[in-house]
Amino acid sequence: MRNYEVILVVHPELDETAFKGVVEKVSGWITSAGGSVDKVDVWGRRRLAYIIRKQREGQYVYLQTQMPPTFTSELERNLRFLEPVLRFIVTVVE
Repeated sequence: MRNYEVILVVHPELDETAFKGVVEKVSGWITSAGGSVDKVDVWGRRRLAYIIRKQREGQYVYLQTQMPPTFTSELERNLRFLEPVLRFIVTVVE
């Protein structure tokens, strides 16, 4: 198991329940792969540096996780196809 940070930029017009559903779905993917989500920090709505999919703002979420290194490619693939997620990044914490 390695430590990872996952940062998501979610569509700004989602209501609270849909937003929490996206966060829970991503957390569920990580835990079902044998990992764990240690910390979830919602940074809130912020202005983007440039327009993404006609949006000027996004809701930011920070996840501190532990997961197997083999799962990162599958997580990135799942996040790419999750429509409310505008951008994401998965990084290793040393």
